[in-house]
Amino acid sequence: QVQLVESGGGMVQAGGSLRLSCAASARTFSNSYMAWFRQAPGKEREFVAGIGWSGRTTSYADSMKGRCAISRDNAKNTVYLQMNSLKSEDTAVYFCAARGSTWPARSPNDYAYWGQGTQVSVSS
Repeated sequence: QVQLVESGGGMVQAGGSLRLSCAASARTFSNSYMAWFRQAPGKEREFVAGIGWSGRTTSYADSMKGRCAISRDNAKNTVYLQMNSLKSEDTAVYFCAARGSTWPARSPNDYAYWGQGTQVSVSS
């Protein structure tokens, strides 16, 4: 069973930065495609960024491309999301997700494991 625990959320002014972390508890983390999603009130959960098990392959939503970077440390079973130049529209609950396989995916329906989410609030 994979358990995911996010941290690093908070309130920041527009233009600021945040670094989210997601710690996994199982060895399967190292063989799983990992991703960050976000969900704003009244909106569907959307893909933010994903990373392959080796860390060499990454993918970003167009809305975040150039403003964030996803990385992972398999020795620590942790995935990170560095977000810069934050905008008010980035306000949402951010979720870490483990695919459970090595193949990339952008739909939340393709992810087997989820964290509880961490709130990111950006004030303008």
